[in-house]
Amino acid sequence: MDPQEPHWLDAEESQAWRALAKTLFRLPTALDAQLRRDAGISHFEYEVLALLSEAPDRTLRMSELAMWAGGSLPRLSQVVARLEQRGWVRRTPDPADGRYTLATLTGQGQAKVTQAAPGHVQEVRRLVFDPLTKAQSRQLREISRRIIRAIDPDDQPRPAAMPAQAPQ
Repeated sequence: MDPQEPHWLDAEESQAWRALAKTLFRLPTALDAQLRRDAGISHFEYEVLALLSEAPDRTLRMSELAMWAGGSLPRLSQVVARLEQRGWVRRTPDPADGRYTLATLTGQGQAKVTQAAPGHVQEVRRLVFDPLTKAQSRQLREISRRIIRAIDPDDQPRPAAMPAQAPQ
């Protein structure tokens, strides 16, 4: 085999890739549509609120929040500014190191994420978990972890203080 020749996907791999690519495109769109319709927020805004609701003292450094939310710091800053205008998040300098900014979920923000969570979880369940068996769900988890490790070997699982569950 010519070393310059790409290692092409076989027919089965091509079908798997196309199915994954379609899922990666359509699932965020479907989740975003549900949250916009039912809660008036985007999926990314919900993720920011949910992450803060699960964090100790409902507070994270903006850089940590960007990492956990899977967004860039500039994108997160724009979203947090909108959430701050709505009274759902407050930003303050980090007293431990003034070079950092903390984002804290307010009581109003907690109420918003608590109101939005049931519909979001219902939609995630309907679109992702209801069509799968328990074994397929475990396989999905492991497949996703392997892909994430290939993308970013330094990726860390969520800390125990931030369970992947509905906000309290």
